[in-house]
Amino acid sequence: MFNIQFSSPGKVDFLEAEFKGNPDKVQIRTLCSLVSPGTELAVLSGNESWAPLPFVPGYAAVGTVLSAPQGSALKKDTVVFTYGSHSSVINEDVICLPVPGGLEPQKAVFARIAAVSITAIRVSSIELGDRVCVVGAGLVGNLAAQMAALSGARVCIVDPSSRRREIAMECGIAEAADSLDEASGNGGLHSFSTVIDATGVPSLIVKEADLVSPQGELILLGSPRGDVTGNITELLNKVHLCPHVVTFKGAHEWRFPVRANENNFYKHSMERNILTIFDLIQSGALKISPLLTQVVGPEEGQTVYDGLKERKDEYMGVVFDWRNVE
Repeated sequence: MFNIQFSSPGKVDFLEAEFKGNPDKVQIRTLCSLVSPGTELAVLSGNESWAPLPFVPGYAAVGTVLSAPQGSALKKDTVVFTYGSHSSVINEDVICLPVPGGLEPQKAVFARIAAVSITAIRVSSIELGDRVCVVGAGLVGNLAAQMAALSGARVCIVDPSSRRREIAMECGIAEAADSLDEASGNGGLHSFSTVIDATGVPSLIVKEADLVSPQGELILLGSPRGDVTGNITELLNKVHLCPHVVTFKGAHEWRFPVRANENNFYKHSMERNILTIFDLIQSGALKISPLLTQVVGPEEGQTVYDGLKERKDEYMGVVFDWRNVE
């Protein structure tokens, strides 16, 4: 087998490795895998304690079943979606769902990022006719904005990249702004009942609170990274004092159980979110084609991650094609 490895900060290798099968897990031959730019670049920097280097990255994969544990409903050669790594062969036991017939693997694999984005919608109070602002028009922000619009909101997306704003509008987002100032100028301060941060930049999050309407909500979808200094009293007063009373909500994907129990005690689960996303992609309601910017072989990993870091307008949704890798 082969995999992509982050060998040291900034260094990406394509290596042959020994595959150790596990009879208690589904073994899968990878067709394609999707890069999660924010998380994977953070890991590649060497600053993520949960992923010490060297590390085999990966967020999502679609492949065909080679074998499954005894009693599994999955049959050999079934095309499945997983939370697999960038490897030619993987073991999986967390998420492993059949891909609906007719749904292309290179689109189905985007369900992983959409499953992150949908968490913001699940925890929100978004209702028909609300004004929603999404800050950050990368994959996570774009998909969150699309799903907020599908929920009946009028959405403004904010990003300094003109190309990412263009892609967002190709995906059906009604408004796009290049900065928080422009977004507030379009509707005035405190004009959005929900603001979704998809950047994880703490200094931006502090400013985003000014866009939230009284009794509104600020949702942290991007994982906060980096330092910010200053007096937080003003921010805390926006949470505590009238007329603002802004509610902060976390929207980390793993807040939901992986699977619903037999009696559907949990309304939401990660698997149910993914099945919902499959339906949205297959129906065309959730637009994926504008987000797919590159399909490349995994041996081009160094070029891909350099591009994601240095040429963000060009590199956005990158899929590794593993079909020619033994």
